[in-house]
Amino acid sequence: MTTPEENASLRQPITVRQLKIDLSKGFSRHWLGGDAFRTQLFNAQSFSFPLGEQYFIDSVKAALPLLHDEQLKQDIKGFIGQEASHRHIHAQYNQHLNTQGLSYFIEPFVKWRIRSAAGLGIKSNLAITMAYEHITAIFSDGALNEPCWIGDAEEPLKTLWTWHSIEETEHKSVVYDTYHAIGGGYLQRIAWFVYVIMLFNIDTTIQTMHCLYRDGELFRPRTWWLALKYCFRPRGLVWFSLPHLLAYFKPGFQPWQRDNRHLTEQWLNEKNSSYREIGKQLGT
Repeated sequence: MTTPEENASLRQPITVRQLKIDLSKGFSRHWLGGDAFRTQLFNAQSFSFPLGEQYFIDSVKAALPLLHDEQLKQDIKGFIGQEASHRHIHAQYNQHLNTQGLSYFIEPFVKWRIRSAAGLGIKSNLAITMAYEHITAIFSDGALNEPCWIGDAEEPLKTLWTWHSIEETEHKSVVYDTYHAIGGGYLQRIAWFVYVIMLFNIDTTIQTMHCLYRDGELFRPRTWWLALKYCFRPRGLVWFSLPHLLAYFKPGFQPWQRDNRHLTEQWLNEKNSSYREIGKQLGT
């Protein structure tokens, strides 16, 4: 278990960046290595981001008046800036998906859930956000760490997903820190995590299958062979994600116990022409 001092030392600089890519010309239908399953799985995630990340922003904003840690408040500002940037570029991405005949099938249900969450209270909304942020951090870790995830993606989406994964990694402890700063406890954290895991899997399955259906790939054997290969190969989706999901159940869990800063630093240094820094909130 890491100490609070060690956790503070592992905080990433939370830098808000504008990505320099052009989505106006669109991208190919199967942009992820010609693999329909992986492409539509990532597309399904993109559809969820504009609504989901606005919910995350609203959840941490609601906690700000309860906080006394000035550095944490600055971290939250960086978190909000990064998530707002993600919302903006994924909205553009999703517009092109619409031109390909794809749609956000579960959007009405997601909007209803977000409206319903308004009555849950600040801690519960933070616990839900924290659970989604942990899942997103795992997904980002896999995208950055495992070549079989997005290593064969076409540009500009390879750059987009790498940038998004880096920023999710940088701010992966902000909601956790906020939740605990206002007195959030273990049982509430775990109860909402179990709920979110079930909901995330249902949402992802339905939306991915809908995308595959609209793509004409749902009933093709090759689609499901590639799905099995991606999910169950060594270091694939299931085997990579499972230990990180289980780690969340430890009473002493903290996101920076998985120190993967090295995955972000090389790309940011080598690809600095791909983005423009807008602002930085750096922990002390």
